[in-house]
Amino acid sequence: MSDRPGIIAEPEDITPPWLTAVLRHGGVEADVRSFVAKDIGTGQVGRSVRFTLDYSRGAGPASIVGKFASTDPTSRATGIAQQNYFKEVNFYNELLPTVQIRTPKPFYTDIDPATHAFCLMLEDITPSRQGDQIQGDTVEMAQLALREAAKLHAPRWNDPTLNEVTFIQPNAALGPEFFKSFWAQMYPGFIARYQARMSKENLELLSAFSQRLDGWLTRAETPFALTHCDFRLDNLLFGENVPIAVVDWQTVAIGHPLADISYFLGAGLVPQARRVHERLLVWQYHEAICEAGVSGYGFEDCYRDYRRFSFSGLVMAVIASMLVGQTARGDEMFMAMANRHAQQATELDSLDLL
Repeated sequence: MSDRPGIIAEPEDITPPWLTAVLRHGGVEADVRSFVAKDIGTGQVGRSVRFTLDYSRGAGPASIVGKFASTDPTSRATGIAQQNYFKEVNFYNELLPTVQIRTPKPFYTDIDPATHAFCLMLEDITPSRQGDQIQGDTVEMAQLALREAAKLHAPRWNDPTLNEVTFIQPNAALGPEFFKSFWAQMYPGFIARYQARMSKENLELLSAFSQRLDGWLTRAETPFALTHCDFRLDNLLFGENVPIAVVDWQTVAIGHPLADISYFLGAGLVPQARRVHERLLVWQYHEAICEAGVSGYGFEDCYRDYRRFSFSGLVMAVIASMLVGQTARGDEMFMAMANRHAQQATELDSLDLL
């Protein structure tokens, strides 16, 4: 395998020779003559670009996808401050081989630890369709997603060696008191911006949650696993050759696995569908992790934790919306999250578990 191509942090600076070096690093012996670059998706913190390739020698993929820092200064600053870019690069370098989840295969990943300039050059999974968080998914799509989540969670379920993975360890200084202080800073701005787009009942639920942060921040030490922490439709690709693939590993962490599940179902399904199908869907997820070797975690415990973590989407909606650059689609997405998760928590009596 050839030497590392080096970091090109902005897609406008990419050249055919550099793409040739990227492919050779990934085991493809072909020379890129030219390419066409086109932005894809609407990421909040990252920018994804498809490079359609023309070759002068050899045969390689018709296209690859590059991921780079957001062009929005606020979003880029957030990605650096939260170490999102560092986490994603190192997920591909260190953690992907230890789980079974399907995600685009990397040709080349690199980051400068000092500046967080980075690039991810990944397999372009085509044909595929990105999920739509605002529109919501079907029950069949949800079943696919939860089975795939089990392939992330089960291999590292209560795995003590996760404590040796330095880049996903929580910062001791960012503990419960920091979170409560941070919430107190973010929450008023969220209410000022979005209260007109939330029902009275949902605002009351959010206010009640704000009064019970101690209960939210206190939980049992197990179970824990490797978690995605932004496991939602916009980060899933659905296709024919690859039925489902999970993207965007900027928030990978050690966490409670049911946080991913509740976060996905709470906003990914419209409320009418969630009410009817959520218990069966959680049961199917529980069956999948048990088949993969998880034991000592009964379904009723699993469903209780699903109820408790219905607040995950509210937390994300409040904090993330205040940290990234504001866009029209971003507002729609955050409102879908906030309103649907508030309904989920209300209908599941989740406040009683805090």
